[in-house]
Amino acid sequence: MPDGPPSDEFHASIRVADLATSVRFYAWLLGTWPKDWTHRYATFIRPDLNLNFVVVVSDGKELHHDTLYHLGVGMSDREAVVDAYHRAVSFGAHVEKPPRTTWKGTPLHELWLKDPDGTLIEIYARLTEAQLAEKPADEMPIFLVPGTEPPA
Repeated sequence: MPDGPPSDEFHASIRVADLATSVRFYAWLLGTWPKDWTHRYATFIRPDLNLNFVVVVSDGKELHHDTLYHLGVGMSDREAVVDAYHRAVSFGAHVEKPPRTTWKGTPLHELWLKDPDGTLIEIYARLTEAQLAEKPADEMPIFLVPGTEPPA
């Protein structure tokens, strides 16, 4: 594989229906207030993540969720994912899937949220070697917060 262009940060921009509502959500999710915020857009900068993330008004364009599958936020460990769940519930964020450990595909501790426009947000942490060794024979997810399991 040849070397790609060197980069200093990752930039992404998504359209949103309600700028103020989305700014509130992403300020909470990213743990920072926008560096710039106008009537048209808000820019979030996270130097520790080399991230430049922009939410911009939709200008009446239909918002699609079929090309962007999801955005992801990596966490340090399982406990951080569980903590993110409790913070999301307290904040009033839409929880799409409660925190669980999954084994199929990439084994992860994961929590799925939706932003105000329905974009999926995956909050995840990779499993340690010891946690990987605990994989159940049926590979069914293990829910990390009691009471969040789906009804049997």
